[in-house]
Amino acid sequence: MIRFACDYDEGACPEILAALAATNLEQNPGYGEDPHSDRARALIREAIGRPDACVQFLVGGTQTNQTVIAAALRPFQGVIAATTGHINVHETGAIEATGHKVLALPDSEGKVRADGVDAYVKGHWADPSHEHMVQPAMVYISHPTEGGLLYSLSELEALRRVCDRHGLYLYLDGARLGYGLVSPDTDVTLRDIARLTDAFYIGGTKVGALFGEAAVLNHPALKKDFRYMIKRQGGMLAKGRLLGIQFETLFTDGLYTRIAKNAVDLAMVIRDALREKGIEFLYESPTNQQFPILPDGVVEELSDRYFFEGWGRVDEGHTAVRICTSWATPRESVEALLRDLLPLL
Repeated sequence: MIRFACDYDEGACPEILAALAATNLEQNPGYGEDPHSDRARALIREAIGRPDACVQFLVGGTQTNQTVIAAALRPFQGVIAATTGHINVHETGAIEATGHKVLALPDSEGKVRADGVDAYVKGHWADPSHEHMVQPAMVYISHPTEGGLLYSLSELEALRRVCDRHGLYLYLDGARLGYGLVSPDTDVTLRDIARLTDAFYIGGTKVGALFGEAAVLNHPALKKDFRYMIKRQGGMLAKGRLLGIQFETLFTDGLYTRIAKNAVDLAMVIRDALREKGIEFLYESPTNQQFPILPDGVVEELSDRYFFEGWGRVDEGHTAVRICTSWATPRESVEALLRDLLPLL
């Protein structure tokens, strides 16, 4: 069976496996204080154009979100996110477990909009009983969103302005950031993200690494004592070089974006072929996640050969499914899917 459900089913790109094998018997300091981690930090700072950034490596996305948010917020504060935001729907209460509430806003296409944040925060402070309610102190977004959509540069700039107006942190979840950066529809660069956010992370788990994310902290208040919070949250990997080596490799010679392009190119092949058949999509995604609305009979017919994730019922006869490509998806798998799928439509 060919899996198109996730973009992290495969292990790691060959360059990372080779680097891990070559350094396997090295004896280096632990906890991310080794030369490989230092080199990875320097490469990331160069790529984002922020020599002052604090860069720390964590194992996974939920762990990174939980650690950054817990470090940023006071006990009575919460984080604004879209109702479909990953921290609201797919992290099993990890944020709430830190004592902080996710303040979910109705979303348009899975995005947090500047005007929605502005209205929410104004409403909070205008309420005479505001001190009896969770105080909004951070805006969480993901790029790409849960639906594979991208923020435009103007949308990010608008969010930055509203966060500055109300004294909010702006935090970007970059689990699939590599796929967003290489999308043909984007006008946002890695340096734009570093310039406009107080913190973000560069996803490795879904973009070529065996595991790992690189948290980038730009705001001075977030940098201070962040490693204490990593340790407190159980996220400080003793063999930290395993993370550093992976990001050192990903950010050498443009590997991170080069391998991400494969996923987006193949996703566009799937999208264009289905559009030609008149298939509608739940989201108009320009990234590696595609959400076609398929007849239930077609999904059932293909279920013994392919596994793609059901994303929700659209009507009595149709289901939206998620098809993911990754840095490692072979073109042959996409061609096989289209050979089997298109005649059924």
